[in-house]
Formats: sequence, C-alpha cells, structure tokens
Amino acid sequence: MLVVDVPLNTAIADLDEALRVLLRRELGRHGFKGVEIAFDAPSKDWSGKLTAPTVDLFLYDLREATERAEASPTERRESGQTITVPPPLRLELTYAVSAWTKAVEDEHRLLTQVLAILFSYRRIPEDVIAGNASGASALREAQTSVGRPREEKADFWTSVGGEYKASIDLVVHVTIESGATFVRGPEVRTQTMRFTDTEAPQRTLVELQRIGGTVRDADGAPVARAWVVLPASGLWTATDREGRFRISRVRPGEHELVVRAVSGAEATMTVDVPGAGVDVVLAPPRPRRRTG
Repeated sequence: MLVVDVPLNTAIADLDEALRVLLRRELGRHGFKGVEIAFDAPSKDWSGKLTAPTVDLFLYDLREATERAEASPTERRESGQTITVPPPLRLELTYAVSAWTKAVEDEHRLLTQVLAILFSYRRIPEDVIAGNASGASALREAQTSVGRPREEKADFWTSVGGEYKASIDLVVHVTIESGATFVRGPEVRTQTMRFTDTEAPQRTLVELQRIGGTVRDADGAPVARAWVVLPASGLWTATDREGRFRISRVRPGEHELVVRAVSGAEATMTVDVPGAGVDVVLAPPRPRRRTG
C-alpha cells in the first residue's frame, strides 16, 4: 500500500538563513561590520537602492545531483509491517555570490573575505543549521564547494538585468527526503493445509504446515543464500536476499532445523510445527585449529 504524507519542508529557506548567519558571524570577526546579506536577483533596479555594503547570494540554478543519487530504497519493520522508503532526492543548489560597496577597493576586500569564508567551510557548521532551522525544516547537513560557474557570466548578468560584475559560484548539496512510503502488511510465515489420505484407514485427515522466518547474522544483517534444512523430513530451502525463507509440506510436531551460511556460520534449533515464525541468528564460524 502506498502512503503519501508530505511534511512541511523549508530546507532551502533555512539554508539561506544558515548562510546569512555564517557570513555575518565570520565577517564580523574581521571588522566587516554592518554588511547586509541578500538573496535577490542582482538587477540594476535592486543595486541602485542599496545603502549599505552588501553580499548577495542569488540562487540561479537548482538541479538533481545525479552523481550522488541513491538507487536503493531503505526498509524498516514496525508492528509486524515492512515499511519501504524511496531513496532521497539529492539536490545541487548554485548561488552567484557578489559584493556591493561604493568603492571598488572595498568591494574587492569584501569579496575576497567572503571567498575565504566559503572556501574554508566545506560543510555548513551544525550549530549554525540547528540554531536557525525552523520546526518544519528537513535541512540536516549541507556540503559546499566554491566552483566554476555553470554558464558564461556575461550571459548571466544579461539575463538578470544587471551590469557585469565579478562574482563567485557557491555550490551547496542538500537532501530532500521522500514523503511517500510503501507499507506491506504482516508477512505470512505459517500456513496449514488439510487433506485426506485415502490410503490410510478411515480416510485419515492429515495436516501439512508451511513454516517461514528469517536468518540474520550476529549484527542483525540479513543472510542471503543460507541453507535451511529439516534433516528428519528431507525438506530444505535457501534464504532470499533479505534473509527470508519458507518450507512447505511440513508435518506437525517437533523438528530439528539446521541453518548454514556460505561463510560457514551455522545454527541448530528445535521448532514446533505449527507455531510462530522462526527467526534464526547465526553465530560466527569457529576458526579452524591448525594441526601438525
């Protein structure tokens, strides 16, 4: 069953605020007082209204970071149900960073200091994120890099309606979690089949069971391709990728169950049929003693 419950998410806005706090804090340590941090498009109209030194971080590109994409969903078990969560969306945000002052020399000093700050912090500090994230934020971490622009900056300034100006590009990687989950109900681990044995006296009613369970190692990880055997019955199977197994046509009663993994780890236990599902934990294989 598909369940969609999209939470309120303000990650990008919280990223803006984290960058604002980080730059103000670091600039203030070196005497750059009263510098404004803006996120507006650096157009002529906008720049003409500035009254104080300003650092502008304009978000001009947002795309999926395909080289960081995850292909596999994650699973967890809750109340007997298996919940599958799709992999998160890895986003790459690119800001054009520019400095604005009245004197060119001051502008270059400010831009150089901003470049040094952004180059030094390859991750936005956790205390900055935690101190400025709203309760709706899904921003947990943000990796940064100062890189080459995605396009010729002459074209960029033309498109935003501004005059050409020296700027640097800041690339930030963030993660957006999916609000969709797939829920599977409790797994059927036992099953009873009843049939009549016509060759037995008085048409005896016989019940055959199906048992199932999981095989995990000592760390709780599922063990794939492990042999699961009922020696007395001659019945066997192998676990799947998630460590699950099923054995059908098992007669009621007490059975010895033997499990052996490819690694040599094994376990032996007694199971009652019918009964609850069987969960097996394999002990590590014993080291072989050297002889001779």
